[in-house]
Amino acid sequence: MQQSRRKFLSLSSTAVLLAIGADLGFGGLLQAATSNFSSAQLPVPGKSGLFGLLAPEEKFTLTAAEVKGALPATGAPMLAYSAKYNGMSYLNPILVLRKGQPFETTLVNGLDEPTIIHWHGVDCPWKQAGHPSYAIGPKNSYEYSFPITNRAGTYWYHPHPHGLTAKQAYMGLASFFIVRDDEEETFAKEFDFRLGETDIPIVIQDKRLTHDGRLDYSPSKDDLMMGYLGDTLLVNGQSNPTLKTSTRLYRFRLLNGSTARIYNLSFISDGRQLPFLLIGNDGGFLPAPQQIDGLFLSPGERADILLDMSSFSLGNEIFLQNVPFDPMHNEGEMMGMSGMMNMEHSTGAASMSHANGSGSQHAMGAGGHAGSHGSLGEGSTYPVLRLLVDKKVTYARKLPTNLFDIPAPRIEGFDRPISLAMRHMGGWTINDHTFDMNSLPIVVKKRGPEIWRISNAKASMPHPMHLHGYFYRVLERSGSPTQVKNRAVDAHGRLATDLGYKDTVLVWPGETVTVSIDFSSPQYPGEQLFLFHCHNLEHEDQGMMLNVKIA
Repeated sequence: MQQSRRKFLSLSSTAVLLAIGADLGFGGLLQAATSNFSSAQLPVPGKSGLFGLLAPEEKFTLTAAEVKGALPATGAPMLAYSAKYNGMSYLNPILVLRKGQPFETTLVNGLDEPTIIHWHGVDCPWKQAGHPSYAIGPKNSYEYSFPITNRAGTYWYHPHPHGLTAKQAYMGLASFFIVRDDEEETFAKEFDFRLGETDIPIVIQDKRLTHDGRLDYSPSKDDLMMGYLGDTLLVNGQSNPTLKTSTRLYRFRLLNGSTARIYNLSFISDGRQLPFLLIGNDGGFLPAPQQIDGLFLSPGERADILLDMSSFSLGNEIFLQNVPFDPMHNEGEMMGMSGMMNMEHSTGAASMSHANGSGSQHAMGAGGHAGSHGSLGEGSTYPVLRLLVDKKVTYARKLPTNLFDIPAPRIEGFDRPISLAMRHMGGWTINDHTFDMNSLPIVVKKRGPEIWRISNAKASMPHPMHLHGYFYRVLERSGSPTQVKNRAVDAHGRLATDLGYKDTVLVWPGETVTVSIDFSSPQYPGEQLFLFHCHNLEHEDQGMMLNVKIA
């Protein structure tokens, strides 16, 4: 049974590649896939409201609660962080901070269960970083106060109560945390990038919706094992959105805010993949732009990109598209642990339908949402966002060739093996451990560099591994699947998205990702207790997470 299934997946993946064919064949796939795009506009950051730009200069309050009518796609209720500041009201505000300024906020829990905020990628001591031991109950509050020391970059924030992280993030509690500094502001001025206009934060999330358009988070046992996949794609909360653009250079800050779904993103126009520049990742700018035509983006990861639309004509359409790939779920003998799981977690049925010419799996109903949760196959082709060129402007600025120097990674220090695997009776583990609030399976005894070799079992699935408090420097990928090797940019097997600073690295089945972590910077006072976990949030909630004690 297992060999037959793996052979089927291999054949279906091959069929997809053959179907792509000459000129990549994306035109045929797109024709049906994009027919459901409507006039729904992409919600972009404004001065207030959902994803409003909030640049606090003094203390403010974030209240986590359900908000009626807040979901742009359907008008259904969703969970959101609400804030009032200088007479303006915000939901899930995009926080815009400058390096060096103090940051102070109070979290008020308006939910009926515990919660706490994790400032993902943001430098702060562990008691400020959202450790679940500090989760607060309903009607309680938690104080945050720390200086902004990060380099300029696209960070984010979301809940982190143990066992409830996936549910609360899925139901809406998440937004961006953007840090700016003098260099970044000079860069933005040079290329005329304005937040909310030509510099657009984009959060991509897949959801399951009920018949009346409400968010549905009701994972089965298989969903908890594999990750909860949705049937409808939302971009900044809207389904099938369009962004009207001008003939110029745009900056897009992409965030995978899904609980489990991995994306393989490209820009497509007239059946052609368009080149674009990757200028930053989780930890800010890369040393130099990387020209690529596609990237994998796993839960928690960010990609800061530039797309040049200066040569396009009025009325041209460009689609941000998920293109076919093998999600590598249920690899090897893992299938025997939980049966066949759900077919929608594999490339199989969805990809084969494309090979047979049946078009998109993203079939939206009359109510603006899809029916069965299998209609958005993770490895299949579906559109994410439509860019519609509707204004001709003169833009003569040249693409950047260099960005900002960063120090080379430190390649000395304690060598720590990390293994990712499934327990015999099910459940994902890190070094054979699952989360215990009081256990300390990883102790960093010296505040200096360490080398972590994060190895994923062959009988596994991809795991996006996130570390609180510090950044990785990716040194090498080995044992990578072909679809990853084909995107390597150097002899060490690294991807363009591996360059610079990372806080989340995707480790594929059978792959080892070797990273350097400098535990001397930031230099937090006193003992610290950070977390290392899979950012497939169902995996995290089920215990694929460990305490990391910094002595």
